[in-house]
Amino acid sequence: MGKMTLAAMFDGYGAPEVLRVARVDRPEPGPTDVLVRVEASSVNGGEVIARQGKLRLLTGRKFPQRVGIDLVGEITEVGAGVTDLAIGDRVWGAVDERGSRGAAAEYVLAPAANVSIAPPSLTSVEAASLLSGGNTSLVALRETVRLQPGERLLVRGAAGGVGAVGVQIGRMLGVHVTALASPATFDFVRGLGADEVIDYHTPADELGRFDVIFDTRGTDLRAFRRRLAPGGRMVTIAFDIDRIARSLGYILLSGVHGSRRVRLFFGHPRRELFAELADTAERGDLRPIVDEVYPLSRIGEAHARLERGGVRGKVVLDLHAKSREAG
Repeated sequence: MGKMTLAAMFDGYGAPEVLRVARVDRPEPGPTDVLVRVEASSVNGGEVIARQGKLRLLTGRKFPQRVGIDLVGEITEVGAGVTDLAIGDRVWGAVDERGSRGAAAEYVLAPAANVSIAPPSLTSVEAASLLSGGNTSLVALRETVRLQPGERLLVRGAAGGVGAVGVQIGRMLGVHVTALASPATFDFVRGLGADEVIDYHTPADELGRFDVIFDTRGTDLRAFRRRLAPGGRMVTIAFDIDRIARSLGYILLSGVHGSRRVRLFFGHPRRELFAELADTAERGDLRPIVDEVYPLSRIGEAHARLERGGVRGKVVLDLHAKSREAG
């Protein structure tokens, strides 16, 4: 029998209680892979929705299914074709969320092209809190909608794992940031650099005009699109799970009718982005926001925490905290 490792998975869609931690074979790296001893990962909204079964047309009915996308850890093995990373390097990055290599595990295989050296000044838990939100926000705002200095940016879900980084990147890029959040998080969001914070219950038609809208919710896209100024751009990282066909149809049609297009963004992890994100964090332009920390053995509780809502930043898994209490 080969070496074994622990990994989180589920055998059927459902509530957080379907998650379990099991012993699995430790993977062997292919020519372009690295094997990482994971120190921290995070819980993302997409994997919660997938576990609930709301994306079963995409995720299928083959079980068990693994969970976890981003990772911070130490390389323990490298593939024969990997020459620019070495055993002992502390890296951060992501697995392909469309594949079967969940990052919520003690050891994870990742393509070498999907990881870079982790920021030295951050702990692994802190670094994990920046990964998915940082990668998504940086690409969506700078590359997808080409946010320019002096523009007006609206961030929906500004206290969450992606929105909190989006606010910071907006500030870094020199724009006026308006954030939608719950009143309980107003001071927190202002501390991230938002110029204005508004209750997220405020009807869209009572808001001003914006050059760019960064949406992390996926609902009421039509109403928010109307708040775009001429030449405005809107990018969303979500769609309405309860009305998937209608929501995706509207996003597609927005590119055909009218000038104010809504773009649906899916992250594509790559090394150069993670390397740039690490440099940005080292300069102090981004700060990690950790909501609560759980050991791998309490993966179900970590998912439940995100489902309850009101999360500030990210829910993080600490793979070194085998019996530590959350928080």
